[in-house]
Amino acid sequence: MTKRIGNKDEAQQRGKQEKKDIKRTNKARELIKQAVAKAKYHNQVRNQPMEMSLPPA
Repeated sequence: MTKRIGNKDEAQQRGKQEKKDIKRTNKARELIKQAVAKAKYHNQVRNQPMEMSLPPA
């Protein structure tokens, strides 16, 4: 839920440009999260535990 200002939600007080900026930053943040997750599992062998797919040290 959003914070309330009197009887209205804070989100109702935002302008169109501010809403667009928030959506743009949220999408960018989500893309970064997905890229990090993809990079984390990039070289992992499917259907194998993480320890088995790592090369021996």
